[in-house]
Amino acid sequence: MIPVVPHPPLTGAYRRWSTGAQLSRLPQAMAPLAFTLLTTATTGSHRLGGVMMAVFAGAEILGAVPCGRLLDRVGPARGLRLALVAAAAGLAGLASAAVLGAPTPVLVAVVVLPGLVGGGIAGGFRTLLAQTVPPAALPRAVAVDLTVVECVLVAGPVLASAMVWVHPVLPVPVMAASCLLAVLFVPRSAVERTPRPATRTALRLPVRAVLGWLATAYAIGHVLATVEVAPVPLVQRIGADPEVALVVPVVLCVASVVGGAAYAWRGLALRRSRQAQALVLLGAYAVGAGVLLVSTGWPALLAGTAVIGLATAPLGTIASTELQRAVPAERWTESFSLVFVVQGAGFVVGSLAVGILPTPAAIVLGVLAVVLAGTVLAHRPRPVRDAERLPT
Repeated sequence: MIPVVPHPPLTGAYRRWSTGAQLSRLPQAMAPLAFTLLTTATTGSHRLGGVMMAVFAGAEILGAVPCGRLLDRVGPARGLRLALVAAAAGLAGLASAAVLGAPTPVLVAVVVLPGLVGGGIAGGFRTLLAQTVPPAALPRAVAVDLTVVECVLVAGPVLASAMVWVHPVLPVPVMAASCLLAVLFVPRSAVERTPRPATRTALRLPVRAVLGWLATAYAIGHVLATVEVAPVPLVQRIGADPEVALVVPVVLCVASVVGGAAYAWRGLALRRSRQAQALVLLGAYAVGAGVLLVSTGWPALLAGTAVIGLATAPLGTIASTELQRAVPAERWTESFSLVFVVQGAGFVVGSLAVGILPTPAAIVLGVLAVVLAGTVLAHRPRPVRDAERLPT
């Protein structure tokens, strides 16, 4: 039986941070449906919404690391406030352009600004989390956060679809307002801190130490895309109607919430090393995907999806906290933004595989990504001690 180890409580400062983080994530969760609804209503083309989302996501990937590096230089709290205001301005500009009947190129161009700062915002909030909770509470805080994120990802599209009944453009200004509201919840304790100057040892990321965790982040994105983007072909393979495909992402979401909560409650008490835990969880990913590959009915399909969901939050927690231990504090925001890029790239490749390959081949490609991540992680250098990297 796994002993229940008491963990430091998550204080009001964490709740304040979490409120700001979720408000900053809500626009990203709303964006796919909000853009499609907006362009369908104003131009008659739902395809334009897809183009805008692709440009938005591409800008996030391109801007994540440079924006994260900038936040490290000016201070994550100060830079985060500026980035959130910039994102809100870009989204407000999009809403204005849509109302004024701006041409298609303008609508596409306006989403670039909020996209460019999106990855930096994600990295900035993750850096501030390390400055908000004590080191002993950090893994639990990350696990709880990854659990709450699932609720935001579900709430975003629901909120966008509800608002369109009032006005088709309304979801976009609400996204802008969410960014501005998030500014109010940037942790005050970190605002006045002067960022430490980069030392010579911090000029380059310790690539060998973080490569395994980056590969893990890529595998997470790739496998999640395989499940989230392909619910229709997955249920069609077992002879079910496409109308019931929603069951697959719902099971994935619920299992992820359960897995995150269970890991925050008891999983942190495991005496096995975090690297060993990650390898076991990657194995669970491979098993879950393998079950999807051979599934011929609902039990196997739901079981494979649930296994992947249960492993997602714990695996993401370990990758995030261990990468932090391997990177100098002066490069945290850049590093977390890089994780955002890598996981996003995995999601993009997984989505493309679902779109252009037969479903079994797409699943096999996801399994290969997991195997590669496990191989790289198993051969990574010995990690530094916690006290060397985590804040005091």
